[in-house]
Amino acid sequence: MQLIHPAPEQGLLGLRAMRMVAEVDGQSGPAARAMLEAAKHFLLNLDTPIDDLSPILPAELAAGISGPLAEQLCQGMIVVGFADGPLSAAAFTKISEFAAAMHVDFPALHTLQRMIEQHMTLFKLDFLRHSHISAMLRDQVLHQGGLLGLAKGVLGMKGLVEEPALAARFIAFGDLPPDSLGAHFFRHYRENGFSFPGEKLGFPTAGIYHDFAHVLSGYRTTPGEEMLIGGLTAGFRKQNPFYVILFVQLTFGAGMNMTPIPQPTTKSVLAEPGYAARFFRAIERGGGMNTDLSDNWDFWPLVARPIGEVRWNLGLAPE
Repeated sequence: MQLIHPAPEQGLLGLRAMRMVAEVDGQSGPAARAMLEAAKHFLLNLDTPIDDLSPILPAELAAGISGPLAEQLCQGMIVVGFADGPLSAAAFTKISEFAAAMHVDFPALHTLQRMIEQHMTLFKLDFLRHSHISAMLRDQVLHQGGLLGLAKGVLGMKGLVEEPALAARFIAFGDLPPDSLGAHFFRHYRENGFSFPGEKLGFPTAGIYHDFAHVLSGYRTTPGEEMLIGGLTAGFRKQNPFYVILFVQLTFGAGMNMTPIPQPTTKSVLAEPGYAARFFRAIERGGGMNTDLSDNWDFWPLVARPIGEVRWNLGLAPE
């Protein structure tokens, strides 16, 4: 995913539309407002006060914005709509009107339609079908031992199965040089009390690119920095990247758990000072990488290398 920085006149049109979505049910929430301010400065380089932005008709918006920029704008409207709670029917209607005028149609709109219509089971199934979680399970089958490997990974995550030989490979990272990627990964797990793959409650191997993303990026495991990991992952992910952003915004913006297992959730996390701008920066960091870590990335040959060297080779810029 590559963020588009539009021309100032297009930026103003888009910002007017985003304000309408943020305020469709009344005053915008704190995280939605923070997103508008961050978009104004980070993406658009504009100084116009948000409160001075006038409403815009779909036809006027469509006259100035089309193509990939129009799709990015609609995605931004959805993120703003979920910033402080579940997307309302009025906000979805407004987004749909703008999308139709700009001839934008992408899978997330159809997924969210099911939620708005209160078909929550269908909504969650469709979301998971497009999400990185489904892709992780598929990769576990394809690259980690077939259906047996998938069963071991899922049962291990539930604490029902152990694979000592697999766990030992990860525990050995602790013996690597202190500044190596593997040693940083080992400390990340031990300091956070995580179980390694192969240990009880350990994550399937196909999904630990998420933790490597934490280690490489420097983002911690707080709700706010999990949002940043979502942005980074969407940046480097080639398949359905917007669903990663939607996943973290649902979990940490709207307070909706979209995983099949219990997860802590929160609301309005991007209202924390500085996080909305850092979220945009995280997407750009991921978009600048030359490798999709979620696509069967082979980390094993890299774990003994200095972490700075690995970051440089992946094209991961500093925050």
